[in-house]
Amino acid sequence: MTYEQSPLGRLIPSTDQSLSTVDTSTLREALMRLATPVCMTNEGVTTQGTVCFDPQSTQGTPLTGLALPLPLERCGDAVFCAAHGLRYPMVGGSMAKGISSAAMVIELGQHGMLGFFGSAGLPLETVDATITQLQQALPEGPFGVNLIHSPNEPDLENALVDLYLKRNVHLIEASAFLSLSPAVVRYRLHGIHRDGQGNIVTPNRIIAKVSREEVARHFLSPPPQKILDELVAQHVITAEQAALARQIPMAEDVTAEADSGGHTDNRPALSLFPTICALRDTLHQEFGYATKPRVGLGGGIATPTSAAAAIAMGAAYLVTGTVNQACCESGTSDIVRQMLAEARQADIAMAPAADMFEMGVDVQVLKRGTMFSMRAAKLYELYKRYASLDQLPVDERDKLEKTFFRASLNDVWNSTREFFLKRDPRQVQRAEQDPKHLMALVFRSYLGQATHWANDGDTSRRMDFQIWCGPSMGAFNEWVRGSFLEQPHQRRVVCVNLNILFGAAVLTRANTLRRQGVVLNEADVLTTPLTTEQIKECLRD
Repeated sequence: MTYEQSPLGRLIPSTDQSLSTVDTSTLREALMRLATPVCMTNEGVTTQGTVCFDPQSTQGTPLTGLALPLPLERCGDAVFCAAHGLRYPMVGGSMAKGISSAAMVIELGQHGMLGFFGSAGLPLETVDATITQLQQALPEGPFGVNLIHSPNEPDLENALVDLYLKRNVHLIEASAFLSLSPAVVRYRLHGIHRDGQGNIVTPNRIIAKVSREEVARHFLSPPPQKILDELVAQHVITAEQAALARQIPMAEDVTAEADSGGHTDNRPALSLFPTICALRDTLHQEFGYATKPRVGLGGGIATPTSAAAAIAMGAAYLVTGTVNQACCESGTSDIVRQMLAEARQADIAMAPAADMFEMGVDVQVLKRGTMFSMRAAKLYELYKRYASLDQLPVDERDKLEKTFFRASLNDVWNSTREFFLKRDPRQVQRAEQDPKHLMALVFRSYLGQATHWANDGDTSRRMDFQIWCGPSMGAFNEWVRGSFLEQPHQRRVVCVNLNILFGAAVLTRANTLRRQGVVLNEADVLTTPLTTEQIKECLRD
């Protein structure tokens, strides 16, 4: 081990302190003790002593490397953690249809992290029952619930907001929004007021997932005046509350969502994150908010290396997603967990989204072991080419009935019609007047059921599984190869997230030494996942 730069200062050892020999195991252990500094000299490594930076000093030993303590609590924004009652700046993002399950949210919450229940695509009564479960298990939090934008079903979005307000859910993760809806603005402003000191208090908070500047601008700005006027006219808020609303951002926390599973714009984190931060800074200066909005990073956070990069860029918090789906607590099936555990970075594809099918919006899914992406793309191709089911060529119709739906398209429409008569009757009325919309609903039924088949582990439908997945799943699998986390049944959500954050902190300290000229071998730095107990032992110092 050699050093390429002049000493940083002088290390004066503590009384009766001896330096440990600089070898791989000693340095790695020192780096893992995050609460203590790592002081390096040509003679050894220690976690104690006095550092002197006086260039004239001759006391002690030349200091060649210094890594300061880095508790996990300080790997993000301390204000973010305090605002949401967290110990760690780690967030389990929402995954629709209960994939980010109550069990997952509770586990994260009980260990100082934040989880969001994936309410999208679930019946209201299921969401209602889950909120009760979360409030009983985490009466003081932290937890949140998802609100996904539903441009084709605004009544559903309104119904969810009504439920959240009724059940006193004070934190949501807003996802897949293209613009602000009256429903999400209504949620944000519910109960807004000034306290006794004149501060604006907003009981309801939003963490918005965004991957585009224009969407980020919506959430980092005050609510639109047009929507405020509508809410005042409807007596949902008062004129005084509307005036207060013009002084706050729609979201105090915005997640820059890079290349992720599910809804994604496939944006690279290295360009997306600084762009969103720059926009945040501009809007904060323009509107003069009392609290500067915070920017976290999600999409691709699956290894200590990617998490360390996010920390280095200044992410207020880290958001994990696909790796959580592969954990035991997720609301999917064992067969899906096994498929995810076998995924590599190239085993993904884009496919039409069920909730935004007519708009041509895609989601990122697992390609390996399933034909969903190809079949979904075929449905969208037919939708674009033909005006109705009746116009489909006979051979195409036969293929759909025998391979995709395994039923006649008339029977599929009848079952789809029954579904929407309960969920949104206006969709049925429109379909009966517009054959192309009827075709869209039928095709969307395949896309929607494909997720249920996967979550239920229906082996007869394995080729039709829709599994939301980003390339980071492959990176995670490569990192844990040969360790206990290689096996799906060993993947617990708290252990996985702690390993990512803990490993990132160790790498951050190691990278500090590298920047000071210390030449490190890969074996000097933690690379192997640890059990939760092993991590906690390292954190006890």
